[in-house]
Amino acid sequence: MPADQDTPTPTRNRSARRRGSFGGYVATKVAVLQDGYLREESFAIAALARLRAGLGREPGEDFAILAQTQVNKDHLEHWLGGEPTHTERAMHTALTLYAVHQQSIRDRAMHEDGRGLGAAVNLLTSKAASAEAVRRRFAALGTATSYSPVTTHLRSLIRLLRDHRIPLDYGVLAEDLVKLQKPWGPSEVRGLWGRDFYRQPEPGERPEGNATDPNIESAPADATSEE
Repeated sequence: MPADQDTPTPTRNRSARRRGSFGGYVATKVAVLQDGYLREESFAIAALARLRAGLGREPGEDFAILAQTQVNKDHLEHWLGGEPTHTERAMHTALTLYAVHQQSIRDRAMHEDGRGLGAAVNLLTSKAASAEAVRRRFAALGTATSYSPVTTHLRSLIRLLRDHRIPLDYGVLAEDLVKLQKPWGPSEVRGLWGRDFYRQPEPGERPEGNATDPNIESAPADATSEE
């Protein structure tokens, strides 16, 4: 079941990020797609292709991905109007970024419980050809103060993580993206990502990660998939 606010996500790393209710909901959606994709099931392959096509678009613009990106009523904000809510935008961004991250990788899960963005980027510095180039990209992300530039920098980092097969917790990322849209959010999220980066062990001390097990996180009643 998705983790609640007080329950740490399963991992051997004591610095693992925690997920709340919304993060658990997003992680479950991702886990269903991930399980299908790794099993080479046609519905998941098609769904991830459509999600990649929706990258950078506004939530609700592409009707073909609503089954994956729709947020249930328990996680919608109280206000509803013409603009996407914070959770709708975060859900859309997280799912489309995951689709990019998992693309063409059929033997390893790119959604992993507990690994925040800072931890993933820290690991990337030890695997990429230039650690300094990775740090510059991460620093550029840290200077972005509004949602659109942040997601642009995220896309670049996610592609690097995919190239080096480094997973990320997309439930945690989705919750960070919700915070990012609050008036006080950018500074708090930058702090979370920065601390997550610098609290990681040296490369030789890293424990093995714990990939999400879709058999543990069952889909909620209103989760849907394509046939």
